[in-house]
Amino acid sequence: MALHIHEAWILLFVLPGLVTPAAINHEDYPADEGDQTSSNDNLIFDDYRGKGCVDDSGFVYKLGERFFPGHSNCPCVCTEDGPVCDQPECPKIHPKCTKVEHNGCCPECKEVKNFCEYHGKNYKILEEFKPSPCEWCRCEPSNEVHCVVADCAVPECVNPVYEPEQCCPVCKNG
Repeated sequence: MALHIHEAWILLFVLPGLVTPAAINHEDYPADEGDQTSSNDNLIFDDYRGKGCVDDSGFVYKLGERFFPGHSNCPCVCTEDGPVCDQPECPKIHPKCTKVEHNGCCPECKEVKNFCEYHGKNYKILEEFKPSPCEWCRCEPSNEVHCVVADCAVPECVNPVYEPEQCCPVCKNG
């Protein structure tokens, strides 16, 4: 008896008692997430334990093969127990480091800041400078600028005058 597809659908809807749950082979269909048991018999993805290692992107490595998983620059070796990765104790990066490279397993400082920046200008370590007539500053080894501001005495005249390039007012009229 040859049935066409539309006739088969009619049979399924008209005669639902003919198809029983026992007639469906559960091994042919993967179980829903909620129906899965704790056993590993219904795994949808292959299990590579003891056969290889899988990285974050799904690439499979053979036992004994060396690889770099994920975003790490530290190498791993694929073993039967899974990846075994180098976890060296990396030296600390200098706090004045301005350029860090991540080419190897540990980050490396390639450039150390050896200047101070003050009001958009760079100054060498221990350099002294005067940003204004009343300020005296110095670039410290800590890359910080320390300044002192002149403390002017109170002028003894009624109308003191501020001269260009001088910090404190002067009495011109005695």
